[in-house]
Parts: sequence; structure tokens; C-alpha cells
Amino acid sequence: MNQKMQDEQDIIAQWSFDTRPILGRFHLWLDDVEIEWVRGEPSKEFTRELSFLDGRIERLFAMMGAVTALGTQVFGRPGAGAHLDKAALNQVKKDADAISAYAMSESLWYLSRQLPENHAIMVCLGEGLMPKAGETPEMGSNPQIGFGRVYARPEVARWLDQRVVRLLNDPTYGWDGFYGEIKSSRITVWGAAIDTLENTSRFAKGSPSGPMTVLHLFNQPLHVARPYEGYVGMVVMPREVVQTAAEHAVLINFRTPRARMVEAIDRTYPGIRRENIHVWTLGGKSRAPRIASLWNAWQEHGVHVLEDGWMLPSGMPAFTESGTYAPTFRVGTWKDDSGALHLFIIDGYAASAEAVQSATLGPMLGLDVSMVPFTSRFDLPYDREQDVLRLDPDASDFGARLCALIGSTCDPDTVKNYARMIREAASAGLLPGRITLTADDFFPEKRWEVLAVSGYMGPDPYSGAPGVQEVSPGVYRATVRLASSGGDKRITLTLRLGETLEQSRLIFSPLLNRFLGGELFETRPVKISDSGRIRNELQTLCAEALEFVDARSIRLHFDLIPPEVIPYDKQRKLREVLRWYKQRHPMWFSWIELVEPKEQATSG
Repeated sequence: MNQKMQDEQDIIAQWSFDTRPILGRFHLWLDDVEIEWVRGEPSKEFTRELSFLDGRIERLFAMMGAVTALGTQVFGRPGAGAHLDKAALNQVKKDADAISAYAMSESLWYLSRQLPENHAIMVCLGEGLMPKAGETPEMGSNPQIGFGRVYARPEVARWLDQRVVRLLNDPTYGWDGFYGEIKSSRITVWGAAIDTLENTSRFAKGSPSGPMTVLHLFNQPLHVARPYEGYVGMVVMPREVVQTAAEHAVLINFRTPRARMVEAIDRTYPGIRRENIHVWTLGGKSRAPRIASLWNAWQEHGVHVLEDGWMLPSGMPAFTESGTYAPTFRVGTWKDDSGALHLFIIDGYAASAEAVQSATLGPMLGLDVSMVPFTSRFDLPYDREQDVLRLDPDASDFGARLCALIGSTCDPDTVKNYARMIREAASAGLLPGRITLTADDFFPEKRWEVLAVSGYMGPDPYSGAPGVQEVSPGVYRATVRLASSGGDKRITLTLRLGETLEQSRLIFSPLLNRFLGGELFETRPVKISDSGRIRNELQTLCAEALEFVDARSIRLHFDLIPPEVIPYDKQRKLREVLRWYKQRHPMWFSWIELVEPKEQATSG
């Protein structure tokens, strides 16, 4: 056997050994590992780490991304909602989100058993909390891994869970008390921002590109004190543009007039043609009230605002219906076949987790990312929206100031709604008193590090990464990108199912989803691990209906589960399942208290 073949065999063997907790959980075999360096000085595998993690933990995170992408693509029914009405499409999306959240959560659970004894992973921001179908609330939130989820060895997890519950319930404790206890305990908490299935609508409709899973892991928790998801105005451009502007006494951030940005770009790249400046921004009618004036501001200067289908340097078409994260990797310059210079930047807004993820890519990619918190209403153009969350909802003249900003009289419900959104953002710690935000504002210590993990269900137009590919029956190639300040690697793992396709479907499916889909639960052998699985799945499936009474007890309020999240017929099945578990195994399920819906309680 020659040296190259021996090296390949060694890499596969070591990856298999290091990632066996996740491979074993999902009954997978690792057949091959291919590694390509995208950025940084290439080095022989296993000789250095990319990030603040050790090599084995990095490989476990890579496997987590691959397994989440694989399980979602193979078992999440991609394209099943292509010709369905909105309600049916919504359920297809939620089923896919449930698969991706479950695969990632289970991977994190098994991964966390390999952490150092005094370490924990805490989810600080999670996509899915906010309904986003056409930017209206008819969907209900999606299954997600959200704020406060802890992955660690049992003793550390219990200790940290107790502090999270107090942070949620005790107003005298607050973020400072929470973070102070973490520091004094000498427990290391790594924060995470997660979107288990980016571009869910494209996935459900069977679009040929875009769906991916994203996890950013930080060497400290984010300064977020409550479950929160909102919108954030965001502009992303090369740092050299911002530096050039600063040399001419011009400040570039989200609030800067776009004409000044164009001038800064002209100075940074002399001779660049305006039509070769490409601005990626979310598109569609639902976004027009908020950012149509932003589109116009660029177009007035001859700049190209990307449209759906515009061909990227990767050879794949762009899309603007969703997905603000992946385009961040494309921000920068390139030359076309004729030698003409092109520049790609991002402007507009994103959901909060996406915005933080993009902002924390900035330092490693040489980008400047400026942000401004937005509300979840789409009534105001961006240049007025950017000032709403700066208002004081407790001021005596709040209503008058809001009306002046809106430019018309406000009814009491509108005033109340805006006040609620401002208070929610403030209580989560998203309003630090500055007129713009940078990534540093989300961390208690301004020196931070990140490992960005991206797993691709479908091809990514912005980087050219392939999606999950079936090599042969039961064998798949899954591509993951690991990026940090230390480098950027694209890793392709060839994974083989260890069971039949139908048995593997059960392995990748949440237990509750299987029961809600009709699988018999009364005759299934029960293990004590079912208790933990169901607890985790409830936190993913219907987080808004859960009340954390203390570190051990959860109340499930069925009246708080929107039918858009779980239809009423499945809610009845869920009550039946949980009542059976509590009756059959009262000790294992003593942590759950069921608060029946009012109509159920009154009917006896």
C-alpha cells in the first residue's frame, strides 16, 4: 500500500474513532473523509486545530453538521410541500424543522459527553421562535433549539439549568447575577447561535439550492438574558471600504446614507463600474414596506440590487426570498473573464440569530458588519424603523414620539404593541444604548472566538459547496464547512446507513413525532432514556407552551400551543401520550405537569 493510501486510511480511522458517539447514536458508518482548505495555511490533518476547541471536539462538531444535513435531506421530505396550500406547506416545514432540530440536539447531547468535565454548551439564540411566513403570524413558531438549552455532563448540566431557570424567573437575579455565578464557579460555558434548517421554505418546496444547517459556537455565552428572536438591520461590506471612508472622515455603518457608501466604494476600488457593485438584499412584496426605499437608494446611483436568478461566480443562481447567512461568505471582490472588477455586499435586514452569525463571521473574513435592532412589524421604512427601539416605552410622551416617528396618529393597540416589542428586546439584553451594534456588543467580554459550522442539505450558491449526494443505496456524501480565525476547511464525509432505510427513518425521527404520526406507544418497550428524550423534544416542539417551574419541573400549558404549531387533533394525541407515560412510569415522568386546556378542564 503506498503512502497516500495509508494516509487516507489513517484519517478515516481517526475520524471514526473521534466521532463514534454520534456515529453510534445514528447507526452510521464512516466510509471516507475528504478535506479541502478554503482559507488559511493548509496543514496535515490532526496536526493543529482551527479554533479554541481541541481537534476531537472540532471533528465531533463537523460530524454533527454532516449528520444533521444528511438526516434532514434524506428523511425530512424535501419538496413534499411544493404543490400544497399554505396550511399543508406549513406542516411540511415544521416536520422538516423537527427532524433537523432533533438530529442536531441528539448530536450535541452525545458530543457533550466528550467535553471537559467543567464545560457546558448553552444555546443563546435559536432560529424558529418567530413566525416568518410572509412576515405574518399565521405560521406559529417552528421546532427549534432555543435559548437556555444546556448540553453538558449531568452534574454540570443540572447546575447550569438551575441558573437558567432563575435567570428566566427571578427579576432580581438578571444577567449580571447569572454571569457572575458562572465566572465564580470556574465552569466554562460556551454559547451557541443555531439555525438547524436555514431556508426551510425552499427545502419544503424542493428548491434546488440553499437549505443548510448552521451552528456558531463561542468561547463564552452571548449577552442574551431571555428567549428572543427579532429582526436586525444589517450591512456587510469589506473592511477596507470602511477604513478608506474613515481616512476621509466618513463613518460607515447601517445608518450612513447609501450615497456615502457608494462614494467610499469608489475611493476604495477606483474605476469600478457602478453596475458591477452588487447588493444582496432580501426581496419580495412583503419586504417592500420596510426596504423598498433602500433598494431605490442604491439603484439611484446605478448600483445593481440582486434579483432572483442572477448568476453568481459559483455558476449557480442567487435567490433573495430568504437566507441572509450564506451570502456573507461571498462578500468581497472578484474579476470576471474580461478582467472587470466586481464587488458583492449585503444590505437590509436579517433575523437576529442570522445577524449575529453573519456578524461573527466578519473578523475572520475581513468584513465589517454594522447592525441596528428592528421590530417585528413591517409598517415603517428602514430609515424610520431604525429609531423605534431607541424610544422609551415608559416615558410619558412615548405615544406622541411614536406617532411622530410613524408620521400619523396611532391607535392605542399600536402604541401598546410597539411598547411590548421594545420591552422584550430590552429584557433580552438586545438594546445596549448604542445607535448601532457590532458583534462585540453580544459578548460580555469583548475578546471572543468562534467556530462556525455549516452543513449543506442542498448546494450552496455562494460558496459552491455541494449538498447531500446519494452515492449508492444507503451511502451518502455530506459536506460541512468549519470556519474560524485559524482557517476555513470544507470537509466531505461519506456516510453509510447501518440499518435499512425505514429503520434509519425511525432513528432520525423524534419520538413524539412518531407517536403523533400514529406509531403505537402503548406496546413500545419504554426505557428511562425516553424521559430525557421527551423532555428535550417538548422544548424543541412547543417551547412557547412550557413553564419552567424550577430546575426539575416543567408545566406544559396546552392552551398556549397554537394550532398552527400542533393541530388540535395532534394536541389530543400528545395529551394521551403524556398522560400514559405519567401513569405508567410516574417516577421517570414526575418532572412534567400537564395543564389541560380550559374547555377540557370545564368538561370534566
